[in-house]
Amino acid sequence: MDRPHAIRARGITRTFGDVIALDGVDLDVARGRIHGLVGPNGAGKTTLLGLLLGLGVADGGTLEILGAPVGRALAVPDAVAGFVDGPGLYPSLTARQNLAALARLQGRDARTPAIDDALGQVGLTDVADDRTRGFSLGMRQRLGLAAALLTEPRLLILDEPANGLDPAGTRHVHRVLTGLAASGTAVVLSSHRMDDLEALCSEVTILATGRVVFSGPLSELASGKRELEYRLLTSDPEAARRVATDTDGIRLMETRGIREDPAPLVVRALVPALDDLVTRLVKAGVALRELAPVVSPLEAAFLALTGSDGPGGTALQPDDTKADEKAQEAAR
Repeated sequence: MDRPHAIRARGITRTFGDVIALDGVDLDVARGRIHGLVGPNGAGKTTLLGLLLGLGVADGGTLEILGAPVGRALAVPDAVAGFVDGPGLYPSLTARQNLAALARLQGRDARTPAIDDALGQVGLTDVADDRTRGFSLGMRQRLGLAAALLTEPRLLILDEPANGLDPAGTRHVHRVLTGLAASGTAVVLSSHRMDDLEALCSEVTILATGRVVFSGPLSELASGKRELEYRLLTSDPEAARRVATDTDGIRLMETRGIREDPAPLVVRALVPALDDLVTRLVKAGVALRELAPVVSPLEAAFLALTGSDGPGGTALQPDDTKADEKAQEAAR
């Protein structure tokens, strides 16, 4: 059964002078899903997130958020929360006071238990009464997430929420986001950290120069349609190399610069050929101790689809980054 959409965008365009930030973008995000948004600098991610948060309006196309059409006026849609370019905090106030100020803006009692609950969810209980001017980047990101939780959002928009997070902070954020999705909240997560996206997202949209170059389940990126490089550690590296050489569809890759002992075998292959190699290794009595992609399927797709991997693509140029900076400044 299809889930109702939290976001449905069709043909979204946004320009800033002669800069085309978004060029016919389609986006579908179902409720109760964590949807990843990735792309190189200049791809239009920040502009798109700003539109979803009501910080800008599209020049063309249609946008529906939580079932309601978005008009041409700057406004934050109801039940939508999040931040772009980091959360806005009052540095002279404590973490608790920042959330109390937000509660008052929402017309709520500043002593609401929801404040302590939000701080606890993101792991900031111990520093709740510390002024935020002394917070690290990761702590500020977590406090921004706590502020978003206060609004009880049905759609949460987050821009690089993992910036500056240590492993404990990462666990807190992951737990909060998966819990929100389980309760029916849609989450749009923009990040350059592919490990976070692969751990959290069921679907991803990849942007390049303002256009969607892929949108769909993460599983499609690892479906065997694209060659990837894999590293293998075995009980007998020389025997493994001979088996790999004799296996159709397997290409041996250079391992210069790898200082592991024993050095791993690195091959490039489609998934079916890799499966064949594993079967042949077992039949040859070679134990397979580790098998992992050198670059994750999401990262490999990102590099290939954005033209950042190999000749013949449309790799991002310095002017594209400047264009995105201009677009962000105009959106502010």
